[in-house]
Amino acid sequence: MKIGIAADHGGFALKQVIHPFLTEAGHEVTDFGAYSENNKDDYPDFVVPLAKAVAGNEVERGIAICGSGVGAAIVANKVAGVRAALIHDHFSAHQGVEDDDMNLLCLGGRVTGNMAAEELILAFLKARFTGAERHLRRLQKVEQLEHKH
Repeated sequence: MKIGIAADHGGFALKQVIHPFLTEAGHEVTDFGAYSENNKDDYPDFVVPLAKAVAGNEVERGIAICGSGVGAAIVANKVAGVRAALIHDHFSAHQGVEDDDMNLLCLGGRVTGNMAAEELILAFLKARFTGAERHLRRLQKVEQLEHKH
């Protein structure tokens, strides 16, 4: 699977762990930065290009990391076609894909441990959207909102 990853300084250390984890699992990884730890960088500079790649189907799924994961989730969801969520538990990591067609996972580099991140990422990547009528109906309403604004 083609996976895009991005992180600011708050998520840089965790990104350095998950990048080889994803590669070793057989995924093709595109790194949208940051490429070094710089406390003056801003998460939108890295997360927005990732989100645009997810929306444009350049990558199949995305993983964005900032200090808490909150900023990454907020900015990623500003890009039409992106369904991002800050995830802290296994159930939400797969259920977000199965029911809501989540395509971008957000993590907090300062609050999510390496092993937990790997577990959440695996659940996210293994999950598939069910396409159930009720989920399609709800997604259509989300898409209508995106096109209004």
